Amino acid sequence: MQEVNSRLNSAVGGITYSAAVLFFAVVSLVVSLIISLSGLEQGSDGYLYLSYLISPVAIGGCVTAILFWKKTPFKSVFPVKCNFKYYIIGILLAYGLLFSLGWVNTLSVEFFKLFGYQPRESGSYLPDLSGGYVALALLVIAVLPAFCEELLFRGVLLNACENGMGSIRAVFTVGFCFALFHGSPEQTVYQFIAGCVFAFVAVRSRSVTPSVLMHFINNALIVILGACGLYGEGGEMVISSAANIALNVTSALALAGGLVWLILDKKPLESCRKGGVKSFYLFASVGIAVLALSWFLSLFGVA
Repeated sequence: MQEVNSRLNSAVGGITYSAAVLFFAVVSLVVSLIISLSGLEQGSDGYLYLSYLISPVAIGGCVTAILFWKKTPFKSVFPVKCNFKYYIIGILLAYGLLFSLGWVNTLSVEFFKLFGYQPRESGSYLPDLSGGYVALALLVIAVLPAFCEELLFRGVLLNACENGMGSIRAVFTVGFCFALFHGSPEQTVYQFIAGCVFAFVAVRSRSVTPSVLMHFINNALIVILGACGLYGEGGEMVISSAANIALNVTSALALAGGLVWLILDKKPLESCRKGGVKSFYLFASVGIAVLALSWFLSLFGVA
């Protein structure tokens, strides 16, 4: 990122990740109590909105605590200025990721089904999207996660990891942490790829705003397409064959073009420091263990 903050290192990154998981667990418990006391039914709009708010609230509390503890200014982990070309690259990559890698989720689901995994219907993830409710859904499902998750993963974590383990290792580590944090077996591979791409854009641009835009576009398009009734019961796009071919071809070209443009960028990368990788995973082990257990429980329908 802009100037890697000297107060942030791999150990702080690992502590931050474990703390984020613990914050998430506490907020989840509080939300569960609210749902239980209010009598909200699973799958209802109120239930879904409260579920979506768990992550932003937990991340906001965690990041605030970490930055206060390390006496680190917010702007040092959330730089906003960058060359305009990175926004163009971000838009290309967001479009490419969402529409050209749908087969990754499909393949993942089919693979996990071999172990008894039963995915939820796509409609159960979205609240009522009729009329003005779309705006509320966009705020809770697209705006808040884009800002809060990027603040944690491409802000604090990427800064801390890059300062200890170098840029390339940091990109893959943040991608891994991002995918595991979401706890969705069927989307793990896609989220790992997306998490790495978002991190790589942040490393090249030395800013978080392009990845915030990419994250928002990804989530917002899902909401908008759902509101337009363009998703079938299995989560597939309900469009003509010709439109589907055009979408796949153009999105694949956008993804390839954006990645090549990014790879050819001449911005320097941070080098790895001795012990940086080990330090991160040592302190992140609590969070990783909790999330890995939750992931396996979800895979077998227990969670």
